[in-house]
Amino acid sequence: MVRAAVLPALGSPLEITDIELPEPGPGQVRVRLAAAGVCHSDLSLTNGTMRVPVPAVLGHEGAGTVLSVGAGVTHVAPGDGVVLNWAPSCGDCHACGLGEVWLCGNALTGAGAVYARRADGTDLHPGLNVAAFAQETVVAAGCVLPAPDGVPLADAALLGCAVLTGYGAVHHAARVREGETVAVLGVGGVGLAALQAARIAGAARVLAVDVSPEKEALARVAGATDYVVASDRTARDLRELTGGHGVDVAVECVGRAATIRAAWESTRRGGRTTVVGIGGKDQQVTFNALEIFHWGRTLSGCVYGNTDPARDVPVLAEHVRAGRLDLGLMVTDRIALEDIPTAFANMEAGKGGRALVTF
Repeated sequence: MVRAAVLPALGSPLEITDIELPEPGPGQVRVRLAAAGVCHSDLSLTNGTMRVPVPAVLGHEGAGTVLSVGAGVTHVAPGDGVVLNWAPSCGDCHACGLGEVWLCGNALTGAGAVYARRADGTDLHPGLNVAAFAQETVVAAGCVLPAPDGVPLADAALLGCAVLTGYGAVHHAARVREGETVAVLGVGGVGLAALQAARIAGAARVLAVDVSPEKEALARVAGATDYVVASDRTARDLRELTGGHGVDVAVECVGRAATIRAAWESTRRGGRTTVVGIGGKDQQVTFNALEIFHWGRTLSGCVYGNTDPARDVPVLAEHVRAGRLDLGLMVTDRIALEDIPTAFANMEAGKGGRALVTF
């Protein structure tokens, strides 16, 4: 029996309870969690913005130690440190054939499977494949990557989502170039990673935007050269800070219609607006035909940072070892499993960066 945070139904509060895990079958790995990050996507799963089969154990950003492996697993062994990959690519679908593994059509197939049971025998699903809000989990072999040397295992949990997403949004989706001006809207876990990524990319100015004035100091440590408290003037403020032209790149990490619109309006003529935040279907963003022609901007979505975790985690690890990427500064709260609901409430209120469950 292991302790886990179970979502019994969409819209219901999490329940901290005991669950029964099976031993890993062929192609599976059992992992003892060292840490799991609390991501906004987990909150979106609880409130129904994103849908998964329930009851489920949530948590998709984590790292830990391999306890045992099933037949056919050769890339990791008991005792190895691993980073969880919640979106493993199948290698066979149309997107994978194009090399766009972050759009794999089969990445979330495992989320519909039964992977464990509650003590009363109720079947449980693994949230976004990996069920990291638990002391231990059993996952498909494709959901684990060898943890990089020289990176503390608890901090390595952030590589599984926040850092891959924020770094990838800047380097792969927006393709920020040296000397450009970048705005990052939303200074949560992903936003803090995007700020650091913009600095690594050589951005001349990095403008951070958030509803909370208290986040300014943290944003500046991460790489922000300017800080704007979000309001209905956000786009105007960003344009004024750039001589009226607007930023070269705006990275939206919130997922709200108003913030996406502000990111678009703050981008210069011919600039790029990249949307990372996950919004609900009711969040409608509108544009008129003339402005699309006149501004010549590019608006693009971004899934998982447009990354290939097997390729990009080693790159991120090298940045960490070289001191260019600080995982520790992104963690504003280290919490217990029972504190996840409070972390969700803080997230909804716009407080803090990344909360990290440590086991």
